[in-house]
Amino acid sequence: MFYKFLYPLVKYFSVFNIFRYITFRAAYAAITALLISFLFGPLLIRQLKKLKVGQEIREDGPRTHLVKSGIPTMGGILIILSVIISVLLWQDIDSLYTWILILAATGFGSIGFIDDYIKFIKKDSGGLQARFKLIGQFIFSFIIVLILYLGKTDHTTYLYIPFIKMPVLDLSFFYIPVSIILLMGYSNAVNFTDGLDGLASGLVIFVGITFSILSYLTGRVDMAEYLNIPYIEGSGEITIICAALIGASVGFLWFNTHPAEIMMGDTGSLSLGGVIGVIALIIKKEILLIITGGVFALEILSVIIQIVSFKLTGKRVFKMAPLHHHFELKGWKESKIVIRLWILGGLFALLSLSTLKIQ
Repeated sequence: MFYKFLYPLVKYFSVFNIFRYITFRAAYAAITALLISFLFGPLLIRQLKKLKVGQEIREDGPRTHLVKSGIPTMGGILIILSVIISVLLWQDIDSLYTWILILAATGFGSIGFIDDYIKFIKKDSGGLQARFKLIGQFIFSFIIVLILYLGKTDHTTYLYIPFIKMPVLDLSFFYIPVSIILLMGYSNAVNFTDGLDGLASGLVIFVGITFSILSYLTGRVDMAEYLNIPYIEGSGEITIICAALIGASVGFLWFNTHPAEIMMGDTGSLSLGGVIGVIALIIKKEILLIITGGVFALEILSVIIQIVSFKLTGKRVFKMAPLHHHFELKGWKESKIVIRLWILGGLFALLSLSTLKIQ
């Protein structure tokens, strides 16, 4: 909004030229989202406590989680609002990518909100039935992917692999089902990871930093050509929502770190996963996303392995899935698990960035 209405005034006042710089707007998008989280976090916590919107604990989960019962959930509302307000203020609202990403944040977030709301009303940790949750995710994924496919660029349907300069495959029409699977998978991956205080929000910060750099480089002709990565016109604007994700997550982490005062719930985790997946699709980093968000990938992989193993052999590979619960049942303290997985998340982020010079 600032870019649309203030930048044209540059012909009268040169100071408004600053709004043309993505780096400037990205920095203030992060600050704006951070301040919104800081300022409205305590208010949201108080309101949720007043409404008694508390966390419902799985009966088959680690017993140490019983102390979390009643902690306000639906904190993802704070993250989504912080990001959307920041994006509307600082990102180019004439960009199609802006509205696609807002659709992803609100669409996936609404599914999570319904899930959290059912848990609150029925006092049931199960929430929305899995099939209805998957149907909702499929619908929003299909809409988003179809928009990207119909407005495709020269690179949209190509599949790029880290370390390889040229695309390895043109998915053509199969871009649609593959992209839908990616969005649904990553949305659920972040959802599965959100089980310990600060774990998911901390990891989102690492992914946000990585994707903000990749989006900025992908949106510049000179840097994309120098690094041998696909140039996606207009993708530089995505740097701003990545910065907003960082700011909102840092602000939320202030209240979500152990011992948590509020949980993001499915409202936040499904939304964050969906937005990250869409960003990966736009800047053609679908495969690199597996590395960038490596901990998220490991968490959902542990769930898949556990289910397949139990169905085929009747035995479990892990004490409990997702992976962080396995470590809890091995006796690791919650804070130790979170910090170690943050470290791993940081290493994955660095590994992702290192691929830029090995093309």
